[in-house]
Amino acid sequence: MKNLTLILFSLFTSVSFCQQIVTGTVTDESGAPLPFVNIIEKGTSTGTTSDEQGNYTIAVDANATLIFSFVGFETQEIVVGTLEKIDVVLSGGEILSTIVVVGSRSPKRTATDTPVAIDIIDMQEIITKSGKVEINELLQYTAPSFNANKQSGSDGADHIDPATLRGLGPDQTLVLINGKRRHSSSLINVFGTRGRGNSGTDLNAIPASAIKRIEILRDGAAAQYGSDAIAGVINIVLKNNVNKLTGSISYGAYNTNAKGDFPNGTPNTDGNRLDTNNDGNRLADDKSFDGGSVKITANYGAEIGEDGFINFTTEYISKNKTLRPGFDFRRGFGEAAIDGFNFFANTVIPISKKTEFYAFGGRNYRDTDAFAFTRNGGERVVSEIFPNGFTPRITSNIIDNSVSAGIRTETNDNWKIDINNTWGKNNFHYFIQGTLNASLLASSPTDFDAGGHSLSQNTLSLDFSKYYPNTLKGLNIAFGAEYRTENFIIFAGEEGSYATYDINGRPIIDPATQVQPIFTDPDSGATTPRPGGSQGFPGYSPANEVDRSRSNISIYTDAEFDITDSFLLGAAARFEDYSDFGSTINGKLSFRIKATDDINIRGSVSTGFRAPSLAQIYYNLRFTDFQGGTASETLLSANNSPVTASFGIEALQEETAINAAIGTTASFGKFTATIDGYFINVKDRIVLTGTFAAPQIPNVNEAQFFANGVDTETVGLDIILSWKESYNFGNLSATLAGNVNNMYIKSVNTDLDESIFFGEREKAFLLASAPESKFSFNANYSKDKFNAGIGLTRFSEIVLIDFADTEDIYGAKITADLNLGYKLSDAFKLTIGGNNITNEYPDQQNDGETEAGGYWDAVQMGFGGAYYYARLDFNF
Repeated sequence: MKNLTLILFSLFTSVSFCQQIVTGTVTDESGAPLPFVNIIEKGTSTGTTSDEQGNYTIAVDANATLIFSFVGFETQEIVVGTLEKIDVVLSGGEILSTIVVVGSRSPKRTATDTPVAIDIIDMQEIITKSGKVEINELLQYTAPSFNANKQSGSDGADHIDPATLRGLGPDQTLVLINGKRRHSSSLINVFGTRGRGNSGTDLNAIPASAIKRIEILRDGAAAQYGSDAIAGVINIVLKNNVNKLTGSISYGAYNTNAKGDFPNGTPNTDGNRLDTNNDGNRLADDKSFDGGSVKITANYGAEIGEDGFINFTTEYISKNKTLRPGFDFRRGFGEAAIDGFNFFANTVIPISKKTEFYAFGGRNYRDTDAFAFTRNGGERVVSEIFPNGFTPRITSNIIDNSVSAGIRTETNDNWKIDINNTWGKNNFHYFIQGTLNASLLASSPTDFDAGGHSLSQNTLSLDFSKYYPNTLKGLNIAFGAEYRTENFIIFAGEEGSYATYDINGRPIIDPATQVQPIFTDPDSGATTPRPGGSQGFPGYSPANEVDRSRSNISIYTDAEFDITDSFLLGAAARFEDYSDFGSTINGKLSFRIKATDDINIRGSVSTGFRAPSLAQIYYNLRFTDFQGGTASETLLSANNSPVTASFGIEALQEETAINAAIGTTASFGKFTATIDGYFINVKDRIVLTGTFAAPQIPNVNEAQFFANGVDTETVGLDIILSWKESYNFGNLSATLAGNVNNMYIKSVNTDLDESIFFGEREKAFLLASAPESKFSFNANYSKDKFNAGIGLTRFSEIVLIDFADTEDIYGAKITADLNLGYKLSDAFKLTIGGNNITNEYPDQQNDGETEAGGYWDAVQMGFGGAYYYARLDFNF
């Protein structure tokens, strides 16, 4: 027995002494770490992968050879010998070979290697070659099927731009930061905006200067990420650079020379420009430029320990209003003013070789200021306060706070574990200025706290994943769970913002005994009651207040099998249970076939489910709706209200979807291409109905509701072609990105009068969220210290139905952007340029019946005209 023990001990110690631990880092040619590189001991099944900072540790024989391989890079073989530290630089790989976080949880997938369509947008590259100051604008001209519109006269939507992917609703696209769920805005779009009846995530609350890259998954992903990923996923990856201070100072302004044939005296043309610095309908001097925008950014990172970091970003923006030609009832037609400050941080703190603590988050604060419709006279104007009428200002304080923290670790058998908690809250508070409460007559204040709304969300998640490099040709397994809570609140404003007062200045409680002030028309002698509430936006009253919460628990699993070197198969399933809407199971199958070394064929099919948001169920408001210049008191009734049920509107149910996609990717040297077709069928989409006559409701003319109104079908194609090459005379690159999209309304789901429930006007708004096409071409040149770029974007025709029930046709337009940059020194770079340098506008409408009351609606190309800018970038 002793001899046997001695023999076993000798064998064990001899094996131990033959093994050695090798550590190192894997980077690309620029020095950036490469995560999830496959590292295998040649001729054995021993292997590992590099972590997210490119570090690895592996125990191998002293005479071993290590193989380093990664998709899109040249494989390297290195003999270990007596080396204990081996740092490897892999050559090859373009931006499309960047490892992606969304669409695939496998650590070896790149954008052209995934079974679904993914865009990777290098934000630093885009920011330094564009005059766009907000993320929505940057993505509008970069991502083929992303659309966002600046609004005017749409209350809250003037302050938070609704954005869509592949023409679906803003709330059907999930937004992640560093792979973790981002909270939604509390604002729900109720006027003539894209995404009517939907809430979305406020992308502009995230500082662009804090972002390393944006990944856009253009495919149904409810089975992978949750029920609000029907249209896809936008993942924002924050910067992690250290020991470098970067930032910029920029200024730009719009050309006020709006293209069009306007009658003499048209508001906001020469001689009749509304004064933005004083209340009432005062006039200001003529201007050649407006909308002046200042943006100052700074980003700095510091090392923490050997592999940790902390990265900070601050961003300040101040943008003045723009004013464009409108009608007398819409003197304030234009974009809102913004004063905002952003702070964001991103950090990783090592705990051990395989364990780290991470956290990120920030605060966004914005003061915004937009004009409502003009009150020129009548019962809504008190001449003692505003003798010439007034154009109320809807201002807001928007505060977005968020923090995400967690621990990532890797076990000895290579299981990666991530436990995380993410909290976020959006608070939207209205303050109405330059206004009055007409029922208070001359004693009315001219500004009011109108209340507002908030949405908070907390998500606790636990994720497991493991990559098996030697099972089949590679196998990745992931599973996890998520528990999410949400809280939606509407809080009341001050009494004067919502109350109607009697002739004694007391709020009317009993109309039978209290007398409302009367306006007498001096010409006709007709009498009209003076309306209550703040003009422009009546405040939320205690009757509107809401405080509702719900929870969601979900369990998911997904796997990707590299069956052969050429064939990949993916599968995912997710179970979700809502505290107020029951449970659902969604699934997804995907594949990728390497037809050749340079060409892939990919496809997917999936199901989706989206429960109604808390805002869609509980939001309610009484407001003044201007229809073709005529004011109408309208009630938006909560879905759970008896009033809603009395009109025959049913309780909201979930939306369900089926997504299918087929596409191809190709890479030939310096040329890459992705072409993806898609089909999306959504049943029971939640929409905002038209307005029903409501004479039975006191002080209300009309009522409208949220309802599972329509079934839609969308068929489209995304195309991205890119090329770059270096020559003796400089570097050239070009990209063509396009989207062709056709949405069809298959049915309107109601037994009520369809022309009122969801008539032609509402249908046109929904279809305008899915423009038929958008194509952009960008070409760039650089040599030494100089660079130049030009971008051309073609926006397709849009057709809307105005308040006169006639078609407003906005023909296809092409806009041109130009930028010129010069590196003044190692630390400074100057860029000058212009967006829409040819000063293109949508086709002019002349009947005064547009939704916004101007000569144009909020179509995808915008209505601001040419924008010129200069920016100084610094780098220390």
